[in-house]
This record gives sequence, C-alpha cells and structure tokens, in this order.
Amino acid sequence: MLPASTTSGGGMPEFTVTGLDLAVIIGYLVLSRIIPLVASARMKKKAKAGGKETDESEDYFLGGRNFIWPFVGLSLVATNMSGATFVGLAGGAYDQGISIFAYEWMSAVILVIFIFFILPFYLRSKVFTLPEYLENRYDRRSRMAFAGFNLFANMFIDMAAALFAGAVVVKVLYPDIPMIVSVAVLAILAAVYTVIGGLGAVMISDSIQATVTIIGGVIVLIATFNAIESWDAVVQTAGDEKMSLILPADHPDLPWPGLITGVLIIGLYYWTTNQLVVQRTLGARSLDHGRWGSLLAGLIKLSFLFLFILPGVMALSLYPELESSDTVFPTLVFDLLPVGLRGLILAAVIAAITSTVDSILNSASTIVTMDFVKTLRPDTSQRRLVFSGRVSTVVALVVAIVWAPFIAQFDTLYQYLQSVLSFLVPPVVAVFLVGIASKRISATAAFLTLVILQPLGLALFIVTQVLPEEPTIQFLYAAGISFGLSVLMLFGISLLGPSPDESKTGELTWKKKYWTEESKELRGTPFWANYRFLSIGLLALTAFLVVVYA
Repeated sequence: MLPASTTSGGGMPEFTVTGLDLAVIIGYLVLSRIIPLVASARMKKKAKAGGKETDESEDYFLGGRNFIWPFVGLSLVATNMSGATFVGLAGGAYDQGISIFAYEWMSAVILVIFIFFILPFYLRSKVFTLPEYLENRYDRRSRMAFAGFNLFANMFIDMAAALFAGAVVVKVLYPDIPMIVSVAVLAILAAVYTVIGGLGAVMISDSIQATVTIIGGVIVLIATFNAIESWDAVVQTAGDEKMSLILPADHPDLPWPGLITGVLIIGLYYWTTNQLVVQRTLGARSLDHGRWGSLLAGLIKLSFLFLFILPGVMALSLYPELESSDTVFPTLVFDLLPVGLRGLILAAVIAAITSTVDSILNSASTIVTMDFVKTLRPDTSQRRLVFSGRVSTVVALVVAIVWAPFIAQFDTLYQYLQSVLSFLVPPVVAVFLVGIASKRISATAAFLTLVILQPLGLALFIVTQVLPEEPTIQFLYAAGISFGLSVLMLFGISLLGPSPDESKTGELTWKKKYWTEESKELRGTPFWANYRFLSIGLLALTAFLVVVYA
C-alpha cells in the first residue's frame, strides 16, 4: 500500500487516493444523484395522492411548500457549507485560532431573531422570492433592484467562489487536473438534480450531504483527538490568543465590537434576506416546521466548533510547521485515517461543494423566472416558467464556470471579497428589517436606499480596502456605519413624504397583537414543540460556549 502522506519537515504533504477511496467516492456520487430525484418524485406523488394541489412552478421552485423541519434544517446547513468548510475552518483555526467560531455562534443568535420576527411575514405573504416580498411591502422598483443584486451576488460571488474553493481542494489531491476541468465537473454534478428536480431534489440532496458532512467531521475530530499528546499540550502550543473567542478591539481580523457592528449585520443579510438561504424556509410545510428547521440549523452550527475548528487548533501540536494552512485538513485526513474511510471524508468534502452550488443554482433560476420572466410576462404558463427556470440554471452555471478560474488571478481581490459584503449588504438588511418594524417606511425611501447606498458602498470598498496598501477602516466597523446611515436615510426620506398605504403595510409590519394572539395559541403546547422554549435553550447553549471559550 502506498503511504498516505508525508509531512516531515513541515513541507507540503504528498497525498495518495487509493482504489478503495476512489470506489467510495464514486459510489457516493452515483447514489447522491439518484436518491434525491427518486425521493423528490415520490414526495410529489404522495402529496398529490393526499389531495394537496400545487402549481407546477410551486413544485419546482419551492418543493410544493411541503418540507418538514429536518429537511429544512439540514438543507439550511448544507447550503451554508461550501467546499471550504472543512479546509477553510480548519485552516483558519490553525492560523487565527478559535475566534473564527464567532461567525458560527452568531448564526444561532440570528436564526432565533429570524424565526421570531421575520419568517412569519415571509410565509404570510406566500412569496416565491424575497425580491417579490419587497414588492409586496414597497413597490416593483425595490423588487427589481434587489433581484438584480441577488442574481449578481449568486453568480459572481457565491457560486464562483464555491466552485473555486472546490477546485482548490481537488488541486491539492490531483495537481495535474486543470482548474477549469475541476470547476466544470463539480458544477455539472450539482446541476444534474437541480435542473431536473428543482428545490425538492435539492433539499433532499442537501439533507444527505449535511448528514455525510457531519459524520465526516465527527470522524476527523475523534481521529485528531486520539492523535494528540494531551489537551494541555494543545493549549500550550496554541497560546492564549488562539484559544480565546473574544479578541481585542484593535485586532485586524475580528475585533470584539465588530461582532455587533459587522458579524451580526452580515449574518442578518445571509440568514434572513438572502434568497439562497431563505428559500429553504419558504418551502416549509408550515411556520412551525420553518421555525423548528431553523433552530436545528442553529444547533448544528454550534457543533462546528468541535467538528471543524478544534481539529485545526489541535493540528498546531501535531504539525507545527506546515507551509500552508490550506493543507491542515487534507493532512489530518491522509495521516490519521485508514484507507476507505478517507474516501468517505473526501465524499463529504464533495458533498459540501455540490450542496452550495445546487442551492445557488436553484436560487438564481427562481429569481430569473419569478422576478424577471413572470414579472415582465405575467401570462407565461406554468410549464414555460419551469422551462425558463431550467434554462436560467444552465446559463448561471456556464457564467460561474467561466468566471471561477479567473478568481485565481486575483488572490488579493479574492481575499477582499470576504469583506465586500460588509460594504454592500447593510442597506439590504435595513430595508428588510426596518420595513418590518415600522409601517412608516415608504417605497421611495426603500428604493433610494438600495440604489444609492449600495453603489456608494462598493465605491467605498474600493477606496478603503482595495486601493490602499493597508485597509483604512476595519470592514466590520464599516458595516455598522453603513447600516446606521441606511436607517437614517430610510426614516429621513419617509418622513418627508406621505405615509404608505395601509394596504401595503397592514399584514407585513410588526404589531403587538401578533405576539399576543400567538401566545394564546401556544398555551398547552408541549415545551419540546414550543419554538419559544426551544429558542431559549439554543441561546443558553450559545451563551455557555461563548463564556467558556471567551
């Protein structure tokens, strides 16, 4: 048997994928393409047999709004993972320490906010897309502006970056394979069931992918923990800063005030206003299933500390001289795991890649079809809408395949892409959240906030982050400033004009009576089914982890 890897001298390890590993990977890929399509078709058939009639477009884009909470939760997690979940979190922990867990525990907090104050309005409006929700709350101008931004972000940031990260993983294992080939193969693997089965197949696939990925993380965690000399040795090697979750206010990467001014705002965009993610909850069978699924996703996100981050920290004591942090995860897999089991972990990495890409493809096709095709041609038949969705999926795929390899030529710009959302998304968060909180916000205020502050944010990103040799402002602080300006602009413009029509705001803004009426409905509900008790439990667990590792 060939050696698994070589790490002597701290250089780049040599990786060998055996025949058994390859057989496991291929077997997984074949089954994970077939199972979602078959299961999705059976679910549709069962729903129709039970008398639940849905439009063809609703079946394709939202899975007939028939998903129970485990599918919703696992799909949310799988969508959130990318090809870099394993490699990126382990490598980031190796370089930066456990402070990168901030993005994970903050997700749990944000998902609680989401299910209390935001999701009910989305489901009440019965929309296909979040841009459509903006038209219901404001007007068509805001819908089209946000749809355009969402589509751009899906193709040029989310999907291209996911494919690029996946190709980097393949490059570590097979250096001779051209990047464009890796990108194309990964994209096609994700597109197979996305084009044919729509959101139904995607969510079933995501549930499988998330499960495999979590199992893979558990295996690597156990193997790494068994390999270290002792936990005390790990703590001593890592040092106090890398073992601390909360960093000083002047830290260049993650200052603690930035948790509120930046991480919270970026997270609110990602988990509550991004079509890519929220579409999973729009397909929930009911509000309860959407809420329970979101809480499950928050709980799984907390486990990332143990599944992906701590193995990276433990690698400091096992391989203290690795040349690149990107090799941390592959080194752990090939040094510590037996043949065959390595194939399962590599399958989990591919699962993370394809789960992100299939979700982005479905999101992009939904926006093109429902926000552009149906809006501009309202008489389009259901069959033509589904056909448009399939065509737009293929087009988005081709654009991302062509663009993804170019990211490799802009290493510095690719790193800056992690902060560009801090300048672009605060106006979006403000338009959605303030619009739900206050019926006084007008359609003109929302539209102008989007079309003025988003381009201005992009310009400021270039001036403060790209052009100078060193950034002139920490991007997490910039997000807070941008959000504050967005709120001021929304209220300032709204107060200068007449109050919005009650028909636009009546059902889509927060009222105390919603809380009171729901409280009555929840009386007698067992605590294990009451989302309020479950939310308190999730927040308590989050607080416990933050305090322990602070």
